[in-house]
Amino acid sequence: MDSEQHWEQVYRTKRTDAVSWFRPHLDTSLALIRQTGVATNAPILDVGGGASTLVDDLVAAGYTDLTVLDISTAALDAARERLGPRGSAITWVAADATRVDLPRDYFQVWHDRAVFHFLTDPKDRRRYVEQVLHAVSPGGHVIVATFGPDGPERCSGLPTNRYDADALHAQFGSDFELVDRRAERHRTPGGVDQEFVYCL
Repeated sequence: MDSEQHWEQVYRTKRTDAVSWFRPHLDTSLALIRQTGVATNAPILDVGGGASTLVDDLVAAGYTDLTVLDISTAALDAARERLGPRGSAITWVAADATRVDLPRDYFQVWHDRAVFHFLTDPKDRRRYVEQVLHAVSPGGHVIVATFGPDGPERCSGLPTNRYDADALHAQFGSDFELVDRRAERHRTPGGVDQEFVYCL
């Protein structure tokens, strides 16, 4: 089963509020996006956003140029349905983040809460960083969250990589400045604590 089939099966067989990464509100992500200081009309890309509620909170906060990218069409459909008429102003992209054709130097914020730690192949991680360099405008902001050092080694049946903030920053290299780092204990809907690390 390839990645697309895997995530389609996940979102077609589980409620969106029952998957382990679900949070009613992504408060840390929203705080870091606000910390960037970008205008509410700045282009923002949520990578792996799927059925996440971050887009709801961004719309409610007045952000107007939002793109949600996910490999699962079912996840995007769930978010679109939940948003109703408010979702018509969102750009929805069903694609693999490492291979999608994105506009050059366009996005002022690239946000990813849980894609990068699934990239266990170094070639996929290099492609991901190349995508960031291609799509984020010079001086733009990148927010990436992964499992921390004490996070799970597997998630949703797939192996993961775990990072501390310095190791995550090193994956991106000298083109990027580490502005802020945060740790978060995420409690899954099943009651399990997971460590996340966020880098801005």
